[in-house]
Amino acid sequence: MSDMTMFFAANAALEVTEDFVVSERFKDADGKPVPWKLRSITEEKNSEIRKAATRKVKGKNGVYLPEIDPNDYMARVTTSCVVFPDLQNADLQKSYSVTGAEALLRKMLLPGEYAALTERAQAMNGFDRDVNELVDEVKN
Repeated sequence: MSDMTMFFAANAALEVTEDFVVSERFKDADGKPVPWKLRSITEEKNSEIRKAATRKVKGKNGVYLPEIDPNDYMARVTTSCVVFPDLQNADLQKSYSVTGAEALLRKMLLPGEYAALTERAQAMNGFDRDVNELVDEVKN
């Protein structure tokens, strides 16, 4: 029988963290770009996010079917990965005149910056396939 201790919770790296410069527009006092701190999420958290991004849609013969909003799903995954800056900070949200972490990211970042952050969040969580493939897989 092989040694199973390598799979014990005490021996597993629970999360991956990294610094990532999302934008050159956010600079510290020395004029250097401020890196954001990102972390991976667990499948348990991913399931919560998937459930929150799922809506019931009326299908044929009045039957309601679950449907995931891929934009909402990825926004929630991305915001869950951001540790710094604190996207839940009320003052930060107020400075952009928004409520909620997902709305804050959309207001703070340029489209390319948002896409780069989303791509980084996917990669650090082991998603190496297109988000549409993942949504199709989740539906099944």
